[in-house]
Amino acid sequence: MHAKVRIPSSGHSSPSPPQSPLSRSPRLRRKQGRFTPGQPGPKTAAQRIAWLILSLLLRRQGIFLFAPLLYISGMLFYMGTVSFDVVPIINHRRAPGSVYRSPQLYAKLKPEMDSDNSSADAISSIWKHSYKVGEWRPCINMSSGGLPESNGYIYIEANGGLNQQRGSICNAVAVAGYLNATLVIPHFHFHSIWRDASKFGEIFDEDYFIKTLENDVRVVDKVPGYIMERFDYNMTNVYNFRIKAWSSIQFYRDTVLPKLLEEKIIRISPFANRLSFDAPPAVQRLRCLANYQALRFSNPILTMGETLVARMKEHSVNNGGKYISVHLRFEEDMVAFSCCVYDGGESEKRDMDAARERGWKGKFTKPGRVISPGAIRVNGKCPLTPLEVGLMLRGMGFDKNTAIFLASGKIYDSERYMAPLLEMFPLLQTKEMLASEEELAPFQNYSSRMAAIDYTVCLHSEVFVTTQGGNFPHFLLGHRRFLYGGHSRTVKPDKRKLAVIFDNPNIGDLVSRWRSFKRQMLSMRAHSDSKGIELKRPNDSPYSFPCPDCMCRQNRTEDSKLSSVT
Repeated sequence: MHAKVRIPSSGHSSPSPPQSPLSRSPRLRRKQGRFTPGQPGPKTAAQRIAWLILSLLLRRQGIFLFAPLLYISGMLFYMGTVSFDVVPIINHRRAPGSVYRSPQLYAKLKPEMDSDNSSADAISSIWKHSYKVGEWRPCINMSSGGLPESNGYIYIEANGGLNQQRGSICNAVAVAGYLNATLVIPHFHFHSIWRDASKFGEIFDEDYFIKTLENDVRVVDKVPGYIMERFDYNMTNVYNFRIKAWSSIQFYRDTVLPKLLEEKIIRISPFANRLSFDAPPAVQRLRCLANYQALRFSNPILTMGETLVARMKEHSVNNGGKYISVHLRFEEDMVAFSCCVYDGGESEKRDMDAARERGWKGKFTKPGRVISPGAIRVNGKCPLTPLEVGLMLRGMGFDKNTAIFLASGKIYDSERYMAPLLEMFPLLQTKEMLASEEELAPFQNYSSRMAAIDYTVCLHSEVFVTTQGGNFPHFLLGHRRFLYGGHSRTVKPDKRKLAVIFDNPNIGDLVSRWRSFKRQMLSMRAHSDSKGIELKRPNDSPYSFPCPDCMCRQNRTEDSKLSSVT
């Protein structure tokens, strides 16, 4: 007795009869013959062989046996013996970001952009969220009592550019204070990229640094002779700690302090990024004290910077003395390191290959290394070009009468790449344009001193625009928060979104192309504003997020009380 199986109806009223068990047997089918009555059999030998192969393939075992062989034979036949008179042409669309399309986008947006008169005082109305969560004020507690006897001397060697050195100095102050050690004025490495042999006192005000920290950390300009005599007056003979990046302050207490007590002097080289951002309040306070109060540029740099700030305010008199500063990272070494491709061509390739070999000695030509410029651009890692910065700012509502200070090194192929930015913002200035050759002569050929001048002018701008990240905006963003009530007043664009937008010259339709682009740029500007006030999370940097380690909240009630007293 057969079990009943419910089968969906196919439209016939009567089900098909079950197949006979005998008819399902391959052995029986072979005995019954190969041809059905009335069907003509194969006549030639070739037909008989073909029919035999077909009958074998219809069997399950035959399929598994012959299918791989037939597939391989067919591929060999196709690749080796078949010729085509016409080869089809397949057009592949290039991957997103693989082509630098911003010039095409600029050409299509320019007519409508030039005729747009809707930007009304954008620089004065850009910040909407500055006081939404209550203003913050600096509140770094300073010690007033004396210091206990020192446990020994710490000598560090700071590497990198200006702001990486700045981080090393502040971290060294925190470590020395925590270990109750005496800090020797840090030594700066000479780097093959920055190529600046400046000493601490030529960039920062050394006397002011020592005086500001005197109640919290002892700082001296050299190690006493009676200690160095043990090491033949050679600092390389002093025990050097090779400390891992982002080590905890507990590591210094448990591992470094015993050696310090034993030797009375230790050396740490290199020292960049050797202290974790997640640290107890006592350590963070010393970082804040060093970065925001003790570190001040040397008098020549400070005077030059303040002079250029005054000149920028004169250039922006139509906007009430308010100007925009832009940190543009489009120097040759930055473009080379990014491995991005712009206008391309043999000239650019030769320049970039040569720059990579000079700066990084085979780093980018190692066997097996794959570089995908398109993927780099889509991930937002390509430096923005001057043209792209100009398009972004015009889309954000800043018209051609906006004064811009451009902080940058030597722009790669500047004559060609700077032309569209100057066309969009004719009031643009650089330190070389604001100052004479004689005024800049003491700072020329010293990249850190020139960067310090840029830092000063950017610090006092109404809007700061960062385009590539790095230590310069990292420190500047926090310093601006410290000065401006907790708000960074910084435009930090989403470069992944920008990559997609700049890759599409046909954005919107012919009528609303500029409106569509501008709408997206204004949204990006508003996002930067809303993120202007952010609190430091455990692993964030206090040099970028000074609230709440270096600042205290001051609500509007406190503001009104203070104003009534004054």
